[in-house]
Amino acid sequence: MKKWINITALILSVLALAAAAASLLITIRPAEESASGQNIQYVMYVGTNDKDTNQPVLPPEEARAKAQEILLRHLGGYTIQEANGGWIDGETVYTEYTMVIYMSDTSPEKVHAVGDEMISAFHQSSVLIQANQTSTEFYSGR
Repeated sequence: MKKWINITALILSVLALAAAAASLLITIRPAEESASGQNIQYVMYVGTNDKDTNQPVLPPEEARAKAQEILLRHLGGYTIQEANGGWIDGETVYTEYTMVIYMSDTSPEKVHAVGDEMISAFHQSSVLIQANQTSTEFYSGR
């Protein structure tokens, strides 16, 4: 009886190691290779007020055009959504035109390259980048 318990424990241990190795391979495999369609969607928030003067660097239409130019140089596609950001500093309330940029089918390096240019172009201290696990499908109909 003890022999069967040891063999069962050994088999379960081997199966657990195999499952752990498979899980690790799935985790580190690039998103575009995932059979399940799982990948990362990056969302970048870019304010357009100068970090020092808190005045708009460009009017919204020009800011959007500048962002599009940067994005097209680095990525195959993007989506820009317009937003209004706001915060309070002491007693003063600040607001600014903000672009929310959605990027899929890319890498962290490309997203950071876009971020570097956005920080420079809009004279920002930083941009906010979110990386969200998602399932993506380019559906073309039936």
